[in-house]
Amino acid sequence: MAQASTTDLLARARTWLAEDPDPQTREELTALLAAAEGPDAESEERIAWSRLAERFDGRLQFGTAGLRGELGAGPMRMNRAVVIRAAAGLAAYVKKQKLGDLVVIGYDARHKSYDFARDTAAVMVGAGLRAALLPRPLPTPVLAFAIRHLGAAAGVTVTASHNPPQDNGYKVYLGDGSQIVPPADAGIADEIDAIASLTDVPRAESGWEVLGEDVIEAYLDRAVTTVDAGGARDLDVVYTPLHGVGRDVLLSAFAKAGFPAPTVVAEQAEPDPDFPTVAFPNPEEPGAMDLAFRTAAAVGPDIVIANDPDADRCAVAVPDHGNGANGGWRMLRGDEVGALLGEALVAKKAVGTFATTIVSSTLLGRIAAAAGLDYAETLTGFKWIARADGLRYGYEEALGYCVDPAGVRDKDGITAALLVAELAATLKQSGRTLSDLLDDLALAHGLHATDQLSVRVHDLSLIANAMQRLREQPPTVLAGLQVTRADDLAAGSADLPPTDGLRYYLAGEGVRSARIVVRPSGTEPKLKCYLEVVLPVATAAELGAARERAAAVLDAIKRDLAAAAGI
Repeated sequence: MAQASTTDLLARARTWLAEDPDPQTREELTALLAAAEGPDAESEERIAWSRLAERFDGRLQFGTAGLRGELGAGPMRMNRAVVIRAAAGLAAYVKKQKLGDLVVIGYDARHKSYDFARDTAAVMVGAGLRAALLPRPLPTPVLAFAIRHLGAAAGVTVTASHNPPQDNGYKVYLGDGSQIVPPADAGIADEIDAIASLTDVPRAESGWEVLGEDVIEAYLDRAVTTVDAGGARDLDVVYTPLHGVGRDVLLSAFAKAGFPAPTVVAEQAEPDPDFPTVAFPNPEEPGAMDLAFRTAAAVGPDIVIANDPDADRCAVAVPDHGNGANGGWRMLRGDEVGALLGEALVAKKAVGTFATTIVSSTLLGRIAAAAGLDYAETLTGFKWIARADGLRYGYEEALGYCVDPAGVRDKDGITAALLVAELAATLKQSGRTLSDLLDDLALAHGLHATDQLSVRVHDLSLIANAMQRLREQPPTVLAGLQVTRADDLAAGSADLPPTDGLRYYLAGEGVRSARIVVRPSGTEPKLKCYLEVVLPVATAAELGAARERAAAVLDAIKRDLAAAAGI
């Protein structure tokens, strides 16, 4: 490392250390500085310098996802100093925009979540605003509900959702109860940038309110309105919160709605920030549902339901006796659950707009059209879905569902679980299953098969290189299908704001349509490619062959697309 950069790095680290309010991160940074400057072996010193550079070469960027990253010392990590600056920036924005004076703050059970929430409350009160903390670690949708329920100017929830245990995050909402979008994110970021030093941020020692259980009861009262009073309730469910905060609220919601108590996966029942039984606390990740399937094998339920750690997502598995890999259970894709919930709301005579994202299945559009409902496609993320005009129902393929936007204008894994349970119980009364209804939808609208090619990287430049390669050398044929249209989403359009993404439409014999969207993940170091193939199906007898054909086409697209992107 050159002397100038070494001196600058040391200066920034020492300045940070002098201001850091957290003994743990001060100790971490002190040890790193000592190792970097000490008489240890040269290789150890290089490691220490590298670790310092990782923490101080820039800072976490505040955007439409707020903040999310690995815990640790320095501006490129999630820590109390970073959170205090973020809270001060939000407070300044709320005051400058004259949005109101109350900020509601929620948090999950991850490492440092309560500390970050308490610091946020201290900053809000120090800035002359009112702050209200949720009473305990709770699902993110409870916070989204509380913002509107209490008429708050803004809200914050401290969570990294389904990220690994070493991460945490900071998600910001404004008073409409939906996540921030431009230009609010840039406005808040500007206020954060204007903070020269933590000593410029007043923090109160007390003065914030800790809300009571009544806010949770209000959420539950609203949640149970998503199902019909007196509707079908005979359903056996195995449930896992994946070591997160969903269990107590979901069990209360099921009890209040009149469902039998689900069997909770014992090993994953209690909140645990280390997520000891899973590699990644995400129902979509391989192995995450193994204990749930083992419990299901012993109990024999009708369905399996999972929440992610902050319970804003909902995963569903159904019996599949031909699938020995998961003990006779099949995880439904987010697109499948999204279509099922859309069909359930059509049956309830829902009125308004059905919305999903450009990376989700187009089946919801066909369901909406058949029911005479408006349909909208947005950019990825509920920050965009929530803003669809006249929204009645929205979902994204990453297991997020908004079934009651008048109550929670964000994804909500609790109310989604209630509506799934009601649908499954209603079908059970007639001797049918969720899988049978999926067959009905395929016959009515064509078989919409989706898949994803997702590549996790350690070097973010690999993602940028893949996007550049696809832009400079766009594919013309994938899996034997012709690319009939290629859209660079960075250009924006009349319907969509600009975003870093590419979209391809394909056509070929025996395929009604096919579509691919490629984009960098907004919350994880991943390149994500979303694939859909739609095949015509005339009779139920053709469904098996159609699913095999669709799976083969999707696999071929993944291979060819990976080669084209150089991943």
